[in-house]
Amino acid sequence: MENRTKEIKAKVDGKIKIKVVPGHFATNHSHINYYVDLTDVKVQHTMAKRAAAELARKYQTTSIDTIICLEGTEMLGAFLADELSQPGHMSMNGSVSINVLTPELNSNNQMIFRDNTQKMIEGQSVLLLVASASTGKTVNRALDCLQYYGGLLTGICAVFSAAREMNGVEIASVFTEQDISGYKTFVPAECEMCKAKERIDAIVNSFGYSKL
Repeated sequence: MENRTKEIKAKVDGKIKIKVVPGHFATNHSHINYYVDLTDVKVQHTMAKRAAAELARKYQTTSIDTIICLEGTEMLGAFLADELSQPGHMSMNGSVSINVLTPELNSNNQMIFRDNTQKMIEGQSVLLLVASASTGKTVNRALDCLQYYGGLLTGICAVFSAAREMNGVEIASVFTEQDISGYKTFVPAECEMCKAKERIDAIVNSFGYSKL
């Protein structure tokens, strides 16, 4: 399937790039007709820094105490915190130290924070950062976790998002479904590709893909 890979450049900064592969792919809770490979943005520090700078523009006038990172976005989150805390007349977080956290998954696959980090959530203004947002399952789990620990959601951002908002909160992203012509996501039982008896190319998640 690698020979079907296409590279897409961000409209705002052509040096921010993702790769997409058309086909039939299965996640834990959906089927999609494109695998969106965000690896370079998550692991290349120069690209992560550029993506963070773009996302930071959305939150210059938003007070943020903590960034919660999901799906391997820790480096992006660190650069985002650095961008948001730069001194400037438009920034509400200038010279402020922003916490960057990743929740732990317990034996029941629930997101939790230990006692030593809960103070960085409770009563704090929290920005949720994910690699991608499509069906909203991961985001909703994170929002439940945030509510449990008493955090105050101030925003949701992603490298790629097929959704414009969740729970009434706008999602800021570098790439959207409009950048991927014909992008679709399906509940498995309603998958058009399954009904057409098209084989699944790979199982995919936030870590990558495993071909079948």
